[in-house]
Amino acid sequence: MKLARILAGVVATGVVLVGASPVAHADETTPESPCATQEAQVAKAEDALARVTAVFASKKDRVAEAEAALAAATTDKERAKAEKRLAKAVAKAADAKKAKKAQKQRLAKAQERLAECEAENAPAAP
Repeated sequence: MKLARILAGVVATGVVLVGASPVAHADETTPESPCATQEAQVAKAEDALARVTAVFASKKDRVAEAEAALAAATTDKERAKAEKRLAKAVAKAADAKKAKKAQKQRLAKAQERLAECEAENAPAAP
């Protein structure tokens, strides 16, 4: 279980390091593009979603670990400690789930704005 948490942390760190570079996305859009701002917003929202998804996966792993610890608890003291740990892990996982849902909505809205911008600036067919 600890190995899974470590791997999730490494993946999350990698996503943050790779996705946190605004310079990389600035090079992809041309300054003449009328929808450059919307394209940058979509890229930023996609990166944020990747980070939030990694955090959510990590929180789910912690819940699974806490459930396993609760099942393995033999004494009342161990059981009480495991129950507290599980409750805390479940609460954090719920927060991460809400953050993931909100980021998905932000991404959808950014994609919608980009589509509208592209539709407005598309050359009209004669």
